[in-house]
Amino acid sequence: MYLKSSRNRRDLWTGIALVGLLSAGMPHPVWSQDAVHTDIGDITKATGADIFPKKRPYSPWAGRNFPMRPLFGDTHLHTNLSFDAGAAGARIGPREAYRLAKGAEITASSGQPVKLSRPLDFLVVTDHSDNLGFIADFMAGKPEILKNAQARSWFDMIQNGQGAAAAYDIVTTFSQGKFPPDLLYRPGTAAYRSTWQSIIDAAEEANEPGRFTALIGYEWTSLATGNNLHRNVIFRDNGDKAAMIEPYTTQPPLGSNNPRDLWKWLAAYEDKTGGQALAIAHNGNLSNGTMFPIIESFTGKPIDREYAEQRTRWEVLYETTQMKGDGETHPLLSPNDEFANFERWDKGNLDVSQKKTPDMLQYEYTRSALQTGLKLEKELGVNPYKFGLVGSTDSHTGLSTADDDNFWGKISSNEPNAERWKHPFMKNPSLGITITGWEQTASGYAAVWAQDNTRASIFDAMKRRETYATTGPRMLVRFFGGFDFDEADATSRSPAIAGYTKGVPMGGDIGPAPNEKVPTFLVAALKDPIGANLDRYQVVKGWLDAAGEVHEKVYDVAWSDARKPGADGKLPPVGDTVDVANATFTNTIGSSELIAFWKDPEFDPSQRAFYYGRVLEIPTPRWTAYDAKYFGIEMGPEVRMKTQERAYTSPIWYNPA
Repeated sequence: MYLKSSRNRRDLWTGIALVGLLSAGMPHPVWSQDAVHTDIGDITKATGADIFPKKRPYSPWAGRNFPMRPLFGDTHLHTNLSFDAGAAGARIGPREAYRLAKGAEITASSGQPVKLSRPLDFLVVTDHSDNLGFIADFMAGKPEILKNAQARSWFDMIQNGQGAAAAYDIVTTFSQGKFPPDLLYRPGTAAYRSTWQSIIDAAEEANEPGRFTALIGYEWTSLATGNNLHRNVIFRDNGDKAAMIEPYTTQPPLGSNNPRDLWKWLAAYEDKTGGQALAIAHNGNLSNGTMFPIIESFTGKPIDREYAEQRTRWEVLYETTQMKGDGETHPLLSPNDEFANFERWDKGNLDVSQKKTPDMLQYEYTRSALQTGLKLEKELGVNPYKFGLVGSTDSHTGLSTADDDNFWGKISSNEPNAERWKHPFMKNPSLGITITGWEQTASGYAAVWAQDNTRASIFDAMKRRETYATTGPRMLVRFFGGFDFDEADATSRSPAIAGYTKGVPMGGDIGPAPNEKVPTFLVAALKDPIGANLDRYQVVKGWLDAAGEVHEKVYDVAWSDARKPGADGKLPPVGDTVDVANATFTNTIGSSELIAFWKDPEFDPSQRAFYYGRVLEIPTPRWTAYDAKYFGIEMGPEVRMKTQERAYTSPIWYNPA
């Protein structure tokens, strides 16, 4: 075993000595002597001198086992087994979904050929746990289902070409707790069990360790009064353990909408199987203030230490960007952040049964949740919102597509066609809420710094939060924090060597600050090989002051071209090469890579803080521009035609204690 630090060596020798002392039964300490007398003989400072290398190997990579490249995938994909997806026209099942993710060309539900620009490294099929298997029987017109008047009405709508409207009605009815009880497919039934086993079987068939990973999972679809509290459950395990259970649902008496009950179910799974699982929440922007609470919506009481412990145990990641909007922050929460107004969905809750109000926002977005976590940690001793970041699609088409030039929509009725941009995606006239088709976001993917492309390695990287989110581009992003980085580290072609040797990667912890040192960070990014150049690398800091108030600040730490910050400290825009009419851009601006060393200029060692990286590409055409060009149509002036793709790293936390 090669040891990287003198501290580790001391720990090892101390461990050996203690084992020897205990096994020999020696009654008194011996560290004051030159040699330590142990069961394996005397140990001195010279013992083992010939065992450990005196110089690092010639190959800088030998003896190291840190992740060398990120793995890109989707942790959130629905197929025709999800009742709403199937009602909206999805005909792609898990097996076809895996084929597309692995690089094959398939035929989409709309009959069009579809293929990814490059294969993904991993995929999690996460169909809704409630009513799992219902839609297949429903679409087949099973008599025992269609004898229900409501089911017959939905079936007729679909047969008459109103699939999207039927899907909306099914989701709304379910979210309002009005779904016909005799139509519910529950755990314990033969149909439910068979569907779950088919999902496991498809994953087992697609899984190819070392080449492609098919993680087993599902979505727990909590919709308390229409407020989104969804979580995707992901297993580390193979089918033998996943088959020992059936997914947890939200409908009583078997299920619950309360996340506390999901956490109990996860614990029971691990106790029963010896396996491991985690949960990833998403779309706080559609929770109407209930995703990151300080007052539990289910009890009306302040969250307590048990809530904090359970949430931080099971929910180590958060899906911060996807097709239903970007969740990093909001302009009202971050008024000094010129990039905060990005792909917002902030009109209401998930089923638009309740309008959004400004007071809800601070309990919905990633950055404000990280700040709230600092406050709660000081109060409870545990930070419930200590999570890493991923992006994923939440596509309901069976197609993991997050690229703007290859965007297949949220649901199958919104697969590429000349009209999709102007179709209402969701609407509630009584509240004056309309979400139009063009507001769908082509986002996102999860990047995981795993050593190997296997279920175990990817899951373990998720657990240590060594992940980042992208809105689609497969840019390579590094983010390390510590107290000993310097300018020279940013001149290396291998920042990971300094990063892992001198600090911690994204998702880690630092502190307390030794000897009045200041946190330093090593940041690096490479553009997507077939994508746009990079605009800038920013570090976002949040902290808690002595008065208990939270703050945030965004720092530009590396940028392209010969720009200089203005008097206000702001960096000028990178420029814009987008030709909207032709849906093109050029890489004549921006950089292919960015790397820098950064030292916190406003550090207070007594204040809890977090830091995360945000990497921006130069402006590029949005999916709407590609649609306008392809179909030869003109869209309304309200439609956004450009975008600025980005990545968000998991934070690094500083704790003064």
